[in-house]
Amino acid sequence: MKIVHCVESYFPAVGGMQEVVKQLSERLVGLGHELIVLTRFHENRDFKSLKGVHIEQFDIENNPKVASTEEEKRYVAYLLNLETDVITFFAAQQWATDLALPLLPKIKAKKVSVPTGYSGLYKAEFKQYFEDMRKHILHYDMNVYLSNDYRDVNFARKNGVTKMTIIPNGAAADEFLPASELDVRTELQIPKNDFLILHVGSYTGDKGHREAVQMFYRSDIKRGTLLMIGNKYEYFKRQYIKHPMFGLTWFFHQFFSRKKIIFGFYSRPFTVAAYKQADLFLFPSNIECSPIVLFECAAAALPFLSSDAGNSKEISEWTGGGEVIESEKNKDGYSHVNIKEGTKMLNVLYHNADKRKTMAQNAFKNWQEKFSWEVIAKSYEKLYQSLLK
Repeated sequence: MKIVHCVESYFPAVGGMQEVVKQLSERLVGLGHELIVLTRFHENRDFKSLKGVHIEQFDIENNPKVASTEEEKRYVAYLLNLETDVITFFAAQQWATDLALPLLPKIKAKKVSVPTGYSGLYKAEFKQYFEDMRKHILHYDMNVYLSNDYRDVNFARKNGVTKMTIIPNGAAADEFLPASELDVRTELQIPKNDFLILHVGSYTGDKGHREAVQMFYRSDIKRGTLLMIGNKYEYFKRQYIKHPMFGLTWFFHQFFSRKKIIFGFYSRPFTVAAYKQADLFLFPSNIECSPIVLFECAAAALPFLSSDAGNSKEISEWTGGGEVIESEKNKDGYSHVNIKEGTKMLNVLYHNADKRKTMAQNAFKNWQEKFSWEVIAKSYEKLYQSLLK
């Protein structure tokens, strides 16, 4: 098959959606298919193909709804002139999908939507966008959802969509099965007896970093390290200004207690090693669709404690590898954990090594059987083939 994947940004850009499309694209090439990714220009992308995936990039900024610049018009023309079997649009509310919405009836290929959550569904500024989406969504030949109970799939059911299927996210076996040569504790000078908690997520202010810090400092942990891996870590500087007590608490613990926090941006192999060597994953994020990091925990046999964001509850049930903190959702659909309750749950897991071990073993077994990218790529292949029949 000839397949086209459209996504807002792609490797070397980093993020959940970029990782999903990279994993699927490369594995579909490995299964013998031709694949092109249409994506945004990246200043550090000095290649036109990677691991067999051809990359066509467009210098498009922000999220235009109508093609007005030369590059936007080139993207639209590219879609209309495509000769391909299947074209898949990953994530709504971004240019690679939104510029194509009025064109859907004219695109000749089988069209697939993977909306990944509809993060703006409850926001007033997107009211007209989702009114229009009620009609656009019917022009796709298939709609793929990551969860059986989330805002995007429920929106589809409410608006009469019948062409739909559930394919979850996952984690890569070729990343997580080989032994890691890196020793994270040695590299970061973390004492071997420290209880090591990991958090992986961009420092945007929406990934629960401040909540994780509060829970960590309030917990029973006497000797521990909270390792936070992400980009844009000037986030912490903003927290000092917005929440002065946050800065004062941080300062006190960094210099006068055995609870240390390390944050930074590390290589992918280092991050994978951190998953494998941590004792617990703490992820009180505010907004998610289907967090890949929780599947990566399962692949690393790392138990997790998460907020009720996206389909975290579902992932907890699917993998058996995590627990979900009671969370309150605001009018925009953002989750905010109960810090007191989360701290209690953290304490229970900290004190109960046997429980953590059982969670880790269950998660790893379920991941191997159902949630590796190798398995998921074959699900997409089967879906694409069924559309062509």
